[in-house]
Amino acid sequence: MSRNRAGKDTSAPQASRRLQLSSQNPRLTLLDLRKGDAAVLDSIELPADDAQRLMELGFLPGTSITAGQSAPGGDPRVFQVDGSEIALRRATAGRLTIRTKPTRTM
Repeated sequence: MSRNRAGKDTSAPQASRRLQLSSQNPRLTLLDLRKGDAAVLDSIELPADDAQRLMELGFLPGTSITAGQSAPGGDPRVFQVDGSEIALRRATAGRLTIRTKPTRTM
């Protein structure tokens, strides 16, 4: 049994906390895709004006997106959507969530 400085038992809460963290599904974003990976866009978590512009470019929930090249240093990254290649900064790509696990396209 582990005790902290106040003499309280800390072993049980830490163990259950570890289980809770490992059982949660991580939130996947476009940043999780590697070159050639494809996934389905789930949501856009950006201000309305920014989200509207991306939707005009083809980033609609339910649309398949494939990761392409990235610039040296990884920013921006290119994504293929609706037959077009569009470069997004990492900060923006990190706000677009995907609902399926990435799959390699060839």
